[in-house]
Amino acid sequence: MSSIETAPHSRRWPASMPAHLLRPALGLSLLVALGIAAAMLGEGAMRADFQSRFQPPTLAHPFGTDQLGRDMLARTLAGLGVSMQVGLAAAAISTVVAVLLALVAGLHRAADAAVSFVIDLFLGLPHLVLLVLLSFAFGGGTQAVILAVALTHWPRLGRVLRAELMQVQASDYVRTSYALGRSRGFVLIRHALPHLLPQALIGFILLFPHAILHEAGLTFLGFGLEPSRPAVGILLADAMKTLAAGRWWLALFPGLCLLGLVLAFDNIGNAVRRALDPRGARS
Repeated sequence: MSSIETAPHSRRWPASMPAHLLRPALGLSLLVALGIAAAMLGEGAMRADFQSRFQPPTLAHPFGTDQLGRDMLARTLAGLGVSMQVGLAAAAISTVVAVLLALVAGLHRAADAAVSFVIDLFLGLPHLVLLVLLSFAFGGGTQAVILAVALTHWPRLGRVLRAELMQVQASDYVRTSYALGRSRGFVLIRHALPHLLPQALIGFILLFPHAILHEAGLTFLGFGLEPSRPAVGILLADAMKTLAAGRWWLALFPGLCLLGLVLAFDNIGNAVRRALDPRGARS
């Protein structure tokens, strides 16, 4: 009888989504909607209409038009798509570099000292100056921006992964593995790497918005993507030329969309961190 009475309660759905899942769900929904909209409207990013130059937001052009009559909504969506591609590639390379250097640090004390020195060296350099110098050294363009952002965003994640590796190596089961004759490479791959991968996943997601912002900053300063591409940094740089004339929509909407994209990824990264870290989930 008691089992019959309690059965309906076991099948009851939660009344509402938990708060820690609501924000990442909204962020994922925003990204899916952005991808669909970019596929539908992105083709009009380069279509000029000189009779519609500098139109404020209307029903036909919700984000207004630019100096060539191009629809700012389509250009903003195309620019966000470019930023996501650059951010994805840069964050992925940064994460791989951080994981590899963390594993190298576990090979020997000398290797650990060398990795620590490289991390401190990169962290001690001015970030924006290093970004500009690397982008200029690689010749500019999309690939140069990806490499510049990737090679400057791994140190903090590398320091976190190195600290995680030190904790794993100090554990009892790793000492037991060494006592049983396992090699250092075996311990790093079989014991340390599985502990590093969750932290690397969180770092990858959290590096993504930073990579997007720095790509936009480099492009805005003129050291980033090609001026012919509808990147958000180029849109903001062009908007600064006519902002004093009252054409506020050229900077407002691309900037707000870029901010929304960054916040969406930041919320997703924080949610994944709380899900993978029980201590963070309880706090």
